[in-house]
Amino acid sequence: MLDVIVLAAGKGSRMRSALPKVLHKLAGKSLLAHTLATARALSPERIHVVVGHGAETVKAEAAAQDVAFHYQAEQLGTGHAVAQALPACNPNNVALILFGDVPLMSSATLAALIDKAGKDPVMLAANVPDPAGYGRVIRDPDGLFVKVVEHKDASETELRVSEVNTGVLAAPVVLLTELLSKLNNDNAQGEYYLPDILGVARKQGRRVQVVVTEDPIEMMGVNDRLQLESLERTFQARLAEDLMRNGVAISDRRRLDIRGELVCGSGVSIDVNVIFEGQVSLGDGVRIGANTVIKDAIIGPNTEIHPFSHLEQVNIGIGCSVGPFARLRPGTQLSDGARVGNFVETKNATLGAGSKANHLAYIGDTRVGRESNIGAGTITCNYDGVNKHQTTLGDGVFIGSNSTLVAPVSIDDGAFVAAGSVVTKPVASKDLAVGRARQKNISGWQPPASKDA
Repeated sequence: MLDVIVLAAGKGSRMRSALPKVLHKLAGKSLLAHTLATARALSPERIHVVVGHGAETVKAEAAAQDVAFHYQAEQLGTGHAVAQALPACNPNNVALILFGDVPLMSSATLAALIDKAGKDPVMLAANVPDPAGYGRVIRDPDGLFVKVVEHKDASETELRVSEVNTGVLAAPVVLLTELLSKLNNDNAQGEYYLPDILGVARKQGRRVQVVVTEDPIEMMGVNDRLQLESLERTFQARLAEDLMRNGVAISDRRRLDIRGELVCGSGVSIDVNVIFEGQVSLGDGVRIGANTVIKDAIIGPNTEIHPFSHLEQVNIGIGCSVGPFARLRPGTQLSDGARVGNFVETKNATLGAGSKANHLAYIGDTRVGRESNIGAGTITCNYDGVNKHQTTLGDGVFIGSNSTLVAPVSIDDGAFVAAGSVVTKPVASKDLAVGRARQKNISGWQPPASKDA
């Protein structure tokens, strides 16, 4: 069995933010949330999160039944941090040490690490094209670990080594406890460094094995906002590449952001500057226009979302058209073939099959039947200052332009509302409602003269 210890106590002063470093976002989730998701994929008995700076904020973010928190009152190094959680681990288990600010470790790589940690410690290294600044992993002729040499201390030969230390390691809990007890803080920082246990283990005659990842993104950590942005762009490019390999047409991988999970059918196309948040599903043949934001949405096949639209918590049917410049707020449902056009806002509204609101309308707390038309400038007055009220339109209803529907109100099948009407009473099937003042023309009217004339 497995215990996972996640180190998340650091302040992250280089982020220059009051927010703890591990809570900064990558692809819509905190750095720590990424690490915890990877940890859970390994099915541990328990996840231990070591907190320090901003402890209560971090605990509120990461609280879950499978997570235990351990407070590191003083930040005295990574070895000291692990020691705060280790007594709570099952002594019969292997402990895996992860970092809350290294978010993109793969569960497959970590599983390979854990598999080798039955008796001795195992470290994770990475092959990187540019190892400058990283500690080099030095091995003996048999491929076993000898030491980690920091860049500034490396010889010319050692500097040519491209295998670097990630800091991630695994070891049996009992052995890790013993090795940590032998650490000292005889260094310039006065801290207890976790990687030092590998040297201690080797002096005891133990075999320290090394697992290597060939994917440098797995070891990329975040220390400042430049690194966070670099990791974001690298990760987003990979998400885009995966989509393109599966047939999605993406205009520019550098101008796409997926901040959650995006599932695409076949023949999907996505234009530039599109943001997906939360859980989004795009059916076959969906087309997403430029500068669009879509959050927590299901969009049916052959629907087109035109540019500059904003959709949140919506369910869109087959062959619909939305936008440009449309805002569909939570609770909006469009049945097959429905259309919501430019500068139309909907909220908690259902449009039946073939119904349309093509321009300049607000439709809130409204149920619309099939093949109804809502004219330009129409608004539903759903809020009385205290409560929300419902508007109901039947099938084949025609609402003339610049009409105001004061809820609660119902307009039955086939009814008409004349342009410019204020409707406050129910309209029966096939009736015409006219709710406007009678026009009066005044002949010879003179506009007021300017006082400065």
